[in-house]
Amino acid sequence: MEKKVGQVTPEESATIQKLHERRSGLVELAKIIDPSNEALYEKLVTDMGRTSADFQQWWSDMAEKYEWESIPDHSWRIDFNTGDIFLQPDN
Repeated sequence: MEKKVGQVTPEESATIQKLHERRSGLVELAKIIDPSNEALYEKLVTDMGRTSADFQQWWSDMAEKYEWESIPDHSWRIDFNTGDIFLQPDN
């Protein structure tokens, strides 16, 4: 069962939404890129690493800023429309 633990500003929500969409797009791209195209594949891997790090850093920064509740084996989820942050059990 999830629980609302906070909210972010519309600007903060837009930032994580862009990172989420970019990360999802890169994952899909990785499924179709031929690893034998080394230059393109390396660029993709580098971009995925940077995007994933930026994504995780956003969550860490916001959790510290807003002091969200945290529970082991749970993760936060955002509703991009409202900026509400929910704590939910990991599956």
